[in-house]
Amino acid sequence: MIDDYFTPLNSSLIKGLIPKELNNPFELTTPEVCNIAAKKLQQYITETEHTWVHNFGTNKRKTGPIKGKMFGVLIVENANKELGFLSAFSGKLDQDDFKNIFVPSLFDTSVEDYFLDKGMGELTLLCNQIDQLKEENSNSTELQRLKLIRKNKSFALQQKIFDQYVFLNNSGNLKDIRTIFKDFSGKKPAAGAGECAAPKLFHYAFKNNLKPLAIAEFWWGKTTYKDKKHLVFYPACEDKCRPILNYMLSL
Repeated sequence: MIDDYFTPLNSSLIKGLIPKELNNPFELTTPEVCNIAAKKLQQYITETEHTWVHNFGTNKRKTGPIKGKMFGVLIVENANKELGFLSAFSGKLDQDDFKNIFVPSLFDTSVEDYFLDKGMGELTLLCNQIDQLKEENSNSTELQRLKLIRKNKSFALQQKIFDQYVFLNNSGNLKDIRTIFKDFSGKKPAAGAGECAAPKLFHYAFKNNLKPLAIAEFWWGKTTYKDKKHLVFYPACEDKCRPILNYMLSL
């Protein structure tokens, strides 16, 4: 079976560049084999970016808010001992039709009849009603009631979103994201946890019998973050990735 997300590499050329063991995703050192894969991915982004809805700030013809993204490459070996890599980006982009270039999110937005879209719509309606009451300088019990409803709906929606994130680890075990964070630090998951590139890459690899060999992440585009620069490699983040990868990789 051919894995559409698996991008093959020339095994004879890169075999000597594979680290003896999987590199720590929280360290700054980037394996040379990841540089090779990253350049291939960067070439793909450069050649196709003009067709994307998302604006990274690297294409002068693009309009709309500029937002850079972290991308990741995971070098893997498939069941046939062939070498290649998987690609992913952190968070969401303004389109999903990448023809199987990037591994999918664990969260399928179409589940339960698009509950997320419906939930966000309900929250927007509540926000509009609250804003209207504020404009009327209302301190009524109705305003407080709507604020409480919005708070409860927002919390319930976030918990339902977290329920969608159940990760495989290197031993083939499944654990949901809330339990992962609770076991790690006793805290609740950070907002956006589960959508970073590295956890998506490892989950897909474990799920599809692909052996992880090396990983690296780089920033693509402009950003307001002072610590992020275009094409520069960075380690996995601490607040969202550390608990998840600690569980997935037995760090």
